[in-house]
Amino acid sequence: MTGFAEAFRAVGIGAWDWSLDSGVLKLDETAMTVMGVDPDTYDGLIHTWTSLIHPDDYPRVAEQTRRAIYTGGPFGQKYRICRQDGTTQWIHAQGRVLAGADGHPCRLVGVVWETTRPRANSDGPAGEQAAELGGAERAARIQDLASALAEAVTSLDVVTAVADRVLPPFGASGLIIQVPDGDIMRVIGSVGYSQSFIDVITVPVGYLAPVEEAVRTHRAWFVSSPQEYVQRYPGIADILAKSGKQSWAFLPLVVSGHIVGLCVISFTYPRRLTGAERALLIAISGLIAQALERARLFDAEHARAQALQRALLPQELPALPAVTAAAQYLPAGPGVDVGGDWYDVIPLSADRVALVIGDVMGHGLPEAVIMGRLRTAVQTLSDLELPPDEILGHLNDLVNGLGDDTFATCLYAVYDPTTAICSVARAGHPPLAIVCPDGQVYFAKGNGDPPVGVADPPFEVVDLPVPQDGMLVLYTDGLIESAECDVDRGMSRLAEVLRTHHAQGLTKLCNSLTDALMPANRQCPDDAALLVVQVHATAPDSIATWSLPDSPQAAAAARQHVRETLAAWHLDDLTLTTEMLASELVANVVRHARGPARLRLLRSRSLFCEVFDTSLTTPRIRRTSWTDEGGRGLQLIAALSNRWGTRYIATGKCIWTEQSLPTRAEPSPAPQRCATAAETGAP
Repeated sequence: MTGFAEAFRAVGIGAWDWSLDSGVLKLDETAMTVMGVDPDTYDGLIHTWTSLIHPDDYPRVAEQTRRAIYTGGPFGQKYRICRQDGTTQWIHAQGRVLAGADGHPCRLVGVVWETTRPRANSDGPAGEQAAELGGAERAARIQDLASALAEAVTSLDVVTAVADRVLPPFGASGLIIQVPDGDIMRVIGSVGYSQSFIDVITVPVGYLAPVEEAVRTHRAWFVSSPQEYVQRYPGIADILAKSGKQSWAFLPLVVSGHIVGLCVISFTYPRRLTGAERALLIAISGLIAQALERARLFDAEHARAQALQRALLPQELPALPAVTAAAQYLPAGPGVDVGGDWYDVIPLSADRVALVIGDVMGHGLPEAVIMGRLRTAVQTLSDLELPPDEILGHLNDLVNGLGDDTFATCLYAVYDPTTAICSVARAGHPPLAIVCPDGQVYFAKGNGDPPVGVADPPFEVVDLPVPQDGMLVLYTDGLIESAECDVDRGMSRLAEVLRTHHAQGLTKLCNSLTDALMPANRQCPDDAALLVVQVHATAPDSIATWSLPDSPQAAAAARQHVRETLAAWHLDDLTLTTEMLASELVANVVRHARGPARLRLLRSRSLFCEVFDTSLTTPRIRRTSWTDEGGRGLQLIAALSNRWGTRYIATGKCIWTEQSLPTRAEPSPAPQRCATAAETGAP
């Protein structure tokens, strides 16, 4: 050890040992020389050292020393001393706190040596701490914070900017930003506090005197120690103990004379801020207030847009015999406006189901409104039982009328459980994926057409066979495409995840897809929609179809088929009504349309009675007077059925009716003479 002491003396490094309890400071000979202390007159007390520190540097040195003592961390900094001979010298003091037997700090020991004046860009903590003293450095910090706040979009962005750029320079460990919400100051962000403490302070303003004072007076105030805090507010001692902090700065955030929030910066040790530090924090609070006011306006608009978008999307998907569906909508990351992605599952006649997914290009409230208009239009057009290509054609006309800058992608598919065929038309949209029960995945073929709004109809329709209990996966480009992942790679990843997780339930599969394909932090530049549907083909014994003679005897034949089939299906309660419906439908074909006609009965959750013919004439209900001898057939059909309608097929049209099944109806196999739809080729 003697050799080390000689080495220290040789290079001018002195040692010191400060007893925190007694205030005694031991200096070796080299340390006294560095400090300019006369060994003959040195009194051995810490006050002698601190009295030599330059007045401009003293607040910083005292603060760093207190921080080291209360945190038990290292001590190291550069500062100036004013020697007794009138000269000024930069020194570097470095040391560490030592704890006593009780675990509390008892000594601060270290070394000291002469150094040169630190430059503003010098490396290491000591150089940075010295550089912070200058006005230029303070201005730079304010400018850095101002730049970060200017880029902040949301309230959480403001909290992050303050935490990253205000807490470190002041050595603070805690941050709370609150905003008024009725009579409560709601915490929108915090650092260094537990959630239980945040819950404790989320109370009406009048219950917390410090908050009430700051909000009422609009004036910043500073507390240097817990004792000072309790002396000022005796009733807050319990809450104070839960905070784990030792000193605080309360900064009201005021814009145009009204309070927009409160920023509380805290320290884990007693801290008396200098006048310059307090002035800087007050100036910073003005920047925070302006940024927070702007961010809260964005938050409010964003919340309204999201609420509108959620209201425009399906609140729940219908439970249908032909499909089981699950969906997810994932908004874009924070700071991005709402998008125009949407999806829908629309029941059609004869258990057919329309599956729709689309994406309005752009982000913002106008795009969300356009999305709602398109979804409403699709539902209305679907009620008309139009084929997929005509649906997209009408959507194209609608979007064209909205302006030259508006366009949207859309995929419209109709799944028919009686044939297990899915007919798909898509306009600028990624192809749907078909997942077989064994996990095999393939994407729908076809080039597709341009987005609606820029397309030139007609649109291409592709018929895809779907295996029993297979799945259809519809998605928007936000799920598979990003700056780091192109469309082809995204579709490959989608297929891989589907192969791996296809056996999960639909909701779990949706979660697996989004977890695998979306960023972990959900910081996405685009929103995404996902619709997963498992299909269920209609059982062959629940379908019966016949060709009818092209003669007046067709109605009688239809009644006979209805009577026999419903008896086999144990639906005798519906026999009379269904006979009348079938007879009226067939009579209309014989009288007004062209044959040959076909009759089909479909048993599901409802009973469907359908009559097909080769005419494109649309039947319509008309108002009749009491003297008219005809025109009441469709009125009778509407009165006897729950629903009725017309849909068009490649060979003509189909008029259908739907009736509710009796509560205790028990299905049984159809008669052997009833052919299935697959056998007859009926739509």
